[in-house]
Amino acid sequence: MPRILLTAFKPFADWEQNSSWLALQALMRDLPPTTDVTTRLYPVDYNEVKSRLANDLQTSYDVVLHVGQSSGSPVIQLEQFALNACRVVGEPQEVIRPLEENGPLAYRSALPLGDWTRRLRECGIPTVLSLHAGDYLCNASMYWSHHLMEAAGHTARVGFVHLPLDTAQVVTQSKALPSMPSEVSATALRMLVSWAGEFVDYSAAFTSSHPTNEGQA
Repeated sequence: MPRILLTAFKPFADWEQNSSWLALQALMRDLPPTTDVTTRLYPVDYNEVKSRLANDLQTSYDVVLHVGQSSGSPVIQLEQFALNACRVVGEPQEVIRPLEENGPLAYRSALPLGDWTRRLRECGIPTVLSLHAGDYLCNASMYWSHHLMEAAGHTARVGFVHLPLDTAQVVTQSKALPSMPSEVSATALRMLVSWAGEFVDYSAAFTSSHPTNEGQA
């Protein structure tokens, strides 16, 4: 049974809740039966996230899916790249720091995100394939997961899912903001978790039926 790490973030800025955690809570009430899912709630802090990831990824997970809130998006976004770059709140916009001084410029998700985007849309869930996860903690969690897993010699199957605000978060706002009910976001996550498990099983079956030639003359 594939092992999946699924993470969300605590509230940040002026938000009292985070749509990623609201969706994860809804998901946990009805998980796919064919997967072994571990959930984590991460603080919105660079040092804490890196420390928590380093600890959590000592376990050999088959897939890591991070989930975050995208406050201005009307659709779910599946992020293709994580960049070796970050901005710190309070610093000038032009100040960009590397997440890892000697790390690669970027990591690209090995998950079939284009196919998953298409399948979610076919199920009636508005989803787009996004270029990268931004330049804040969402991007950092995706980048560090790749970096830590590869350093440990593990296959890095890592993705990041940006969710719109939950509808309950916007009803009290003075301005109109796009939103999506947590139940819909949780349905999307449920599908992604199930498909991730299928992807791992397929990859394992393909590898065993197509062995490498290493060690052969």
